Amino acid sequence: MADVGYLALLISFVLAIYTIAGFTIYVKTGNQKILESTKGAVYATAFLSTVAYFLLTYLFGVSDFSVSYVWRYSSTDLPWFYKLTAVWAGNDGSLLLWFWVLALYTAIVVYQNKIKDMTPYVGALLAVNSLFFIFVMVFLTNPFETLPYPQPEGQGMNPMLQNPGMVIHPVTTYLGYVGFAIPFAYAMAALIMKRSDDQWIKVTRYWTITAWLFLSLGNLSGAQWAYEELGWGGYWAWDPVENASFMPWLTGSAFLHSVMIQERKNMLKIWNIVLIIITFVLTLFGTFLVRSGVLTSVHAFGNSDLGKYFLAFTVVALVGSLILMVDRLNMLKEDKEFESYISKESSFLLNNLILVGIAFATFWGTIFPLVSEAVTGDKITVSIPFFNSVNAPLGLVMTLLLGICPLIAWRKASVKNLIENFTIPLAIAGIFFAGAVTLGVLKYYELKIYPIFAFAIAVFALMATVIEFIKGTRVRMKMTGENPVTAFFKLTSKNRRRYGGYVIHLGIIMMLFAIIGSNTYEMETLRNAPINGTFKVRDYTVTYLNLADETRGKNYVVYADLSVSKNGKFLGQIRPERVQYPTHPQPSTEPDILSSYKEDLYIMLVGWNEDGTATFKVLINPLVKWLWIGGYVIILGTIFALWPGKGSEFGPKYTRRS
Repeated sequence: MADVGYLALLISFVLAIYTIAGFTIYVKTGNQKILESTKGAVYATAFLSTVAYFLLTYLFGVSDFSVSYVWRYSSTDLPWFYKLTAVWAGNDGSLLLWFWVLALYTAIVVYQNKIKDMTPYVGALLAVNSLFFIFVMVFLTNPFETLPYPQPEGQGMNPMLQNPGMVIHPVTTYLGYVGFAIPFAYAMAALIMKRSDDQWIKVTRYWTITAWLFLSLGNLSGAQWAYEELGWGGYWAWDPVENASFMPWLTGSAFLHSVMIQERKNMLKIWNIVLIIITFVLTLFGTFLVRSGVLTSVHAFGNSDLGKYFLAFTVVALVGSLILMVDRLNMLKEDKEFESYISKESSFLLNNLILVGIAFATFWGTIFPLVSEAVTGDKITVSIPFFNSVNAPLGLVMTLLLGICPLIAWRKASVKNLIENFTIPLAIAGIFFAGAVTLGVLKYYELKIYPIFAFAIAVFALMATVIEFIKGTRVRMKMTGENPVTAFFKLTSKNRRRYGGYVIHLGIIMMLFAIIGSNTYEMETLRNAPINGTFKVRDYTVTYLNLADETRGKNYVVYADLSVSKNGKFLGQIRPERVQYPTHPQPSTEPDILSSYKEDLYIMLVGWNEDGTATFKVLINPLVKWLWIGGYVIILGTIFALWPGKGSEFGPKYTRRS
């Protein structure tokens, strides 16, 4: 089986070269037979990549420890569910997953053939991308490499990866990473063909939003995994690999907003090309960080010689695309200019600059240890306070723009427009700020002006977005005579692109509430207690009932039973654990969480004595639940905006009933 898998990769390597050559020859000669043959090579590559991926999955399923990769990342006692996901637990399999997704995407693009004269260029560029990944697997890190002698048992999967979040996170992140290769290839094809129209943007809109959707889900599931599995009480540590997936999400968000200006106003052509180049290059940069070992990360695959190859490919992609863009600058001249600084167009551009600014600050903080080592010889690590201090103010400006953009008029906003649209959300935000300062956020929370100000900005953005729904519904009721419920549902369903975007904004605002609350009002403490002893943390009373151990398969588990009440009301029992895996020397800390819409009670079992006395790390994290709710509201809003049919274009149209 392993030989068949490797043979599939070898043939794919040859087919990728043939695809590049075939599309190039067709562009030069127009030979239809060559074109059809090349398309066949694309489909064959997609088929062979599928064969290779499922063969590796099968080898994990049957625990074939004659294959080195299976031996390193699986074991006979690993649950079948995690055996299937162990395929992408290391370098070799994750690269195969990447190639498989890319091959399938390429086949879909070629089959759809949306812009016939552009498809050969796009197919060739995507084949170049595939060729690099196949080259790495065939010649550098073969997922089907066999051991000299089959092993009776595998080394097992990293305990931290044995979590449902690690099933979703890698796949969705890769789907997002690879998805951005499609609009990048179309953008480069448009430059090569000297086409300055926005047809490539319209064709790739669904690809771009889908890639952004998957990358959003990847970041969200990764944050949930970190919160529930790593046992440090947080969800985002500005880890280099976390940053690697966050940066293209930021620039991809900017790209999604700015292409709306090009579609509607035929502006920002150069800026859009720059954004998609940066986004694609950042996806490659993320693979470099994960696989090079140049920066320490709990998410990385460790030290590897692959880093230099990915760095070289990233540099080639960046330099080559920028040279092509500079050579075509004359054809990208803007047809129109901004008419006013106070307009929707200007607010979109400012939103873009803020998103790119956050991405650049994150990039600089991520690579600073490498820069410092090159300059001084010492690797100086930039920690969480740097990222928070730089990105938090930029994030607040972005939140403010979330409220401003929907309310402000296109072209040039009048004073009347500003007064009519901004009075209510500003007044509600002001009332919230005054009330919060006067009464305090919560009775036992310390009064802090900065977070209250941040909450007030989020309230402004929330009200501005809600008012857009109300205003649109009222206009439709007036134009059609429909009742409020019918008008609302028809308004949103007939204009899904716009209102799907507003739903996404609502999700982002919910997440911002959670981020502000959990980062400014969190509490952390260590508590010791004997069996049947109690301890208080704020309004919570925790009773330590019992300390016990058990065997789960081959794993040895020590757990503590805790009973939790608040203000005399019983809330439930929780069980933090320490799990010892036979294949790993250090035990894994498994926290338990009692979650509510107001806050999370997060408890870890830190240690214990022979008499049963135990030490617990207790955290109270306000509003964290809204982070997950907001994240999935974003996902639902994106799916709503993507849903095919009427409603995906600009502007609702109303017809009054007779």
